[in-house]
Amino acid sequence: MQRDAPRQKLKLRQLSKPRLRLACPRAHAFAQGVFRRSVLVSFFLLTAFTRLPAQSLAPAQDTSVPGAPAAATRQLDVSADHSAFDFASGEQILTGHARMSDGLTLLTADEIRYNTRTDIAIATGHVTLTRGPQRLLADQLTYNRRATSFAGQSIRVGYYPFYVRGASAAGTLNEINVTDATVTYREPGPWQPTVQSTRILYAPSRNLRSEKTRFGLGNAQPFPLPRIQQNLDEPLISYLTFTGGYRKTLGAYIEGGLRIPLKKGIKIGGDVGLYTARGLMAGPSVSYIGENEGRDLHGYFRSGFIRDHGDKLTDILGQPVSTNRGYIDWQHSQRLAENVTLAGQINAWRDSEVVRDFRPRAFFPVQTPDTFIESVYTGHNYLISLFTRLQPNSFDYVQERLPELRYDLMPSALGFGGLYQRAQASVVSLRERPPAQIGPRLVSDRADAYYALTRPFTPREWLTVTPTAGARVTHYANTTGASEPGGYTRVLGEVGLDASLRANATYTYKNTQWKIDGLRHLITPKLSYRYIPQGDLGRRFIPAIDRREPITSYLRPLGLGDQRNLDDLHATNTLRLGLDNTLQTRDATYGSRDLLVFNHAVDFRFHREPGQRDFSSVHTELAVMPAAWFQLDVYESFTPQTGTLQELNSGITVRDGTAWSLRFATNFLRRESEDYRIEGRAHLNEAFDVLARLQYDARTRRLNEQAYGLVHNLDNTWLIEYVVSVYSGRRRENGFGFNIQIAARNY
Repeated sequence: MQRDAPRQKLKLRQLSKPRLRLACPRAHAFAQGVFRRSVLVSFFLLTAFTRLPAQSLAPAQDTSVPGAPAAATRQLDVSADHSAFDFASGEQILTGHARMSDGLTLLTADEIRYNTRTDIAIATGHVTLTRGPQRLLADQLTYNRRATSFAGQSIRVGYYPFYVRGASAAGTLNEINVTDATVTYREPGPWQPTVQSTRILYAPSRNLRSEKTRFGLGNAQPFPLPRIQQNLDEPLISYLTFTGGYRKTLGAYIEGGLRIPLKKGIKIGGDVGLYTARGLMAGPSVSYIGENEGRDLHGYFRSGFIRDHGDKLTDILGQPVSTNRGYIDWQHSQRLAENVTLAGQINAWRDSEVVRDFRPRAFFPVQTPDTFIESVYTGHNYLISLFTRLQPNSFDYVQERLPELRYDLMPSALGFGGLYQRAQASVVSLRERPPAQIGPRLVSDRADAYYALTRPFTPREWLTVTPTAGARVTHYANTTGASEPGGYTRVLGEVGLDASLRANATYTYKNTQWKIDGLRHLITPKLSYRYIPQGDLGRRFIPAIDRREPITSYLRPLGLGDQRNLDDLHATNTLRLGLDNTLQTRDATYGSRDLLVFNHAVDFRFHREPGQRDFSSVHTELAVMPAAWFQLDVYESFTPQTGTLQELNSGITVRDGTAWSLRFATNFLRRESEDYRIEGRAHLNEAFDVLARLQYDARTRRLNEQAYGLVHNLDNTWLIEYVVSVYSGRRRENGFGFNIQIAARNY
């Protein structure tokens, strides 16, 4: 029997006129009583099913939410424009704005047929299934409330920024199996990355896996892929670039790079470039990551190879560049165990200019390739490391370490007399193989150990004095001159002192415009002294591989244990004075913030090397940060005896949030360079930014670089950069260039 039950209350009088009458009065009375009770029971059942109290449902555990109560113990609310109940099948029929909710899951549709015996709901027409932030749309859906599973037709499901649609789907809202599916990154559109697959397994907010996949943009998917496995915390295209333009040295060119996720944490692809003046460059690329079970493993590999038929000019040694050119760039980082790490990188170039010619953005930040592998074991208060540096490039010279085993003991208390100890030891095989025209090959097998004791004294809370004494023993198995049989052993000692005085003053000054809430001035005078009387002992026997860099204006480390130029030490008798100033104010977020940092340092040399003065240059660092929109950085090295400025590096940055920014920078090194650089960027609207970059060489009175560009944000997915460049003076980059670069916006 089926009766309509509109939202208004059912009137009992409509059911109170029985048409059955029995001849026997007692039987008739009994039948009337049974009928009245049946009517009352039917009424209460009909009223009950309009609200469906939880205790009337069969127990079922909700496995989709850990710790969630069973479906039978949750209140189920239903509503609709019209409601009917079929007593024979136990099915309630809701039509017109049908709605069913148990507090965790909400199901809405044009019509819902809910079976109270099986806890299965069949929804048709504009179906929406919602659970927390997850929502699924369908034309038709069968929902099992006990298992919190479903099967549907013509579904759409998504969790920003990924959206999936398919012909059919089945599963739970935590893992959905979609057939004939299309995945769109961000909102659907003609320029959005899309993936089509016969079958996709979609786990919202976690990952996505597919088989027999095609990849493309919008409605076009021309690129076949065997499968894809995507972490949904990353963009669908974690690396995608397209560049085209013209450069005098390359001709007209187009470049493309793509890495596609094929397995969990692994993306494979390649880079391709076609240059009318050079030829075709191509090479594979891979990126990988494994955070938890992969023990924080991550890294990437890039490469490019070309048979260059253009004007290649000469390399850094003045030698002609060969026709076959290429490069390999690999970086890797991994945590092997709780306290063991592994890191490394390989930069193998066929010639010194290949990356500069074809990948200038990667070349100019780091112009010297480095290749090394290092593993570090971290103990309670010590480190054990194994470090290897290699020389894969014939045009360069590197201090190779094949390998170096090193032990470092952090400063630690001895437990008596207030003494602290520090130690380090290493064994290394050193090789240096410079090109023939630069210098001879050097070989050195070395064992080294350093030990020092310190005793801090704090006579006042504002004063700390720390005397130190140490010794360093170094054995060289290979020597450059006549020495004792079996190599040469050098023993050096040092004594010294470190002292610092701390003072501060506070002021009640406030400025609401600059967000200054009081001022605190921290001032720290510092004194350091080191005496190493025989630092240059045995230099004629030592292959000078770990030596000092030829040009530097910075103060070198004083301590014997801190110097890395172990094969090129000098006698030291130096007093270093420093003065650090910091001006701070209160900050609601961080407690305090620095407004100004102003530091000075100078050396007094009681023992001088040839060409050195007894009083070194004065070194100054200045940083001014009065507000988030302004910053000034200055480094200066000044010789007071002659009034000569040795080095000046400065930068002024002014910005207005994301609206615009402007930076002016200088780089001056006496007898080496004097450059001035201006960089600016302005935000025009949501779609366009403009930028400009100028670099002027004052020594040659030449504008070395001019760059003017427009950045287009397309559909919030792609960044298209149009840049016009003019280079002057540089031999390889000289001339006009126009570049268009398209890159996936990965945020």
